[in-house]
Amino acid sequence: MSGYLRIRWAIAPKFAPRPLINCNRCGSTKPYQCSEKFRVNANGKRIDAWLIYRCIDCDNSWNFGILERCSRRDIEPALLQGFESNDPVLARRHAFDVVALRSRVGRVEEFPEVAVDKQTHGDAPEVTSALELQLGLEMVISLRLDRLLASELGISRSRLQTLEERQLLTIDPEGAKALRKPVRTGTVIRIDLSGEPDCEAIIAAAGG
Repeated sequence: MSGYLRIRWAIAPKFAPRPLINCNRCGSTKPYQCSEKFRVNANGKRIDAWLIYRCIDCDNSWNFGILERCSRRDIEPALLQGFESNDPVLARRHAFDVVALRSRVGRVEEFPEVAVDKQTHGDAPEVTSALELQLGLEMVISLRLDRLLASELGISRSRLQTLEERQLLTIDPEGAKALRKPVRTGTVIRIDLSGEPDCEAIIAAAGG
């Protein structure tokens, strides 16, 4: 088998999760969408900060608590400035914290769509018929590995399973049913495509 073409995939979710909240205006449970705006309240030396969400139908607001009665001296000035200036990176970080959202409301609507930036790493072999995909995540996502690979490589999940059973697809770190588990940063997938008729098309789709 020829050498591997190494490609780094930088993966970022496209849409923030939406908490499902009983909207007192609509009179039913509705998805609430992040406004990317913070509300900061200073009461003496104590600071409260919330990320503001709004009902997708009536625009009713709900505040996702970030800081509660925190001493000003315990908050880094840059962080406080980020809340007060509605820093988009800070808002995105909290908006995608699905664990914290679930701890507040219980039910959260998640979206599988991701953006994948593909960059070749190192020198390409003279003949390319094998891939090494190095995965990096901006943040934790729930998308399964087989769904990501199928979507980005243009092949079916059943074919991925067959390649794995034939030991032509390996995943590092290894684990039972790794293809069916959520994508994790640091995962490396190696695929031998030397006997596949659509080898070139798969490599092109991978970013090669």
